Amino acid sequence: VQLQASGGGLVQAGGSLRLSCAASGRTFSDYTMGWFRQAPGKEREFVAAIRWRGNSTYYADSVKGRFTVSRDNAKKTMYLQMNSLKPEDTAVYYCAAASYYTMTYYYTGSYAYWGQGTLVTVSS
Repeated sequence: VQLQASGGGLVQAGGSLRLSCAASGRTFSDYTMGWFRQAPGKEREFVAAIRWRGNSTYYADSVKGRFTVSRDNAKKTMYLQMNSLKPEDTAVYYCAAASYYTMTYYYTGSYAYWGQGTLVTVSS
């Protein structure tokens, strides 16, 4: 599976961005996809996840109510709509895929496939 993340950029605090993650190559009947982010000098952290079947979505407390993860099965693309952005949201955002249904969707080790990352910078 190859993942291509895009949509990052520079935005003012309070603004919005939408990230995309396009999957190609081998696909699975059911898997979990997630968004993680890594700020300079910090560890990579969980942001959001979505099941490829069903409607289950999961969010980190820090983004709940501001970010929305969604998918388009036909396009094999996952999205992250980010609203009310804050300077502390500044990070490189990575998309990831796990080839199975995992309950530890918040754990980087659950994901075997990673995109290259896209930089989001929120100015104050």
